Amino acid sequence: MKKLYFLLIIALFSSCSIKFNGASIPAEMKTVNVTFFENNAPLVVPNMSSKFTENLRNVIRNQTSLNMTTNEAHGIFSGTITNYDIRPTTMQDANKRGVAASGTNRMSISVSVKYTNNLNPKMSFEQTFERHIDFPASGQSFQAQEQGLIDQVLTFLTEDIFNRAFADWN
Repeated sequence: MKKLYFLLIIALFSSCSIKFNGASIPAEMKTVNVTFFENNAPLVVPNMSSKFTENLRNVIRNQTSLNMTTNEAHGIFSGTITNYDIRPTTMQDANKRGVAASGTNRMSISVSVKYTNNLNPKMSFEQTFERHIDFPASGQSFQAQEQGLIDQVLTFLTEDIFNRAFADWN
């Protein structure tokens, strides 16, 4: 009798799983396809498309048990990078000569995403996601900061897209 009770407890706990990422993926969803996101922004950074595409794939790989495929899949992500720009957000008189210079700049990246859920079409969406990060204009040169800033913004974007598709956090 004790063995039967013990086996029932093991069976109960082995069928349970706890996820801390908030993802709610139906059990019948097994495959996902993340197509290459082209960079159609007016200002192009050469490796941004491949970085973004790979970041989105990695988020899905690391936070779900879905299998990546290049064929027809239960879920399909496609889209383009539509904007990348750097703009001043605050001005300051850096050298006290009455000449205004940028104190803080803002890097913005926008991505247009189409997510097709072939199991539940009501969960499909087309949406533009935009994220930005502010950084000081003085100090390190922009070229020295650019890749690190892009990586941070792409991380924010891929998390937003993942949450919209799998956690429905609008």
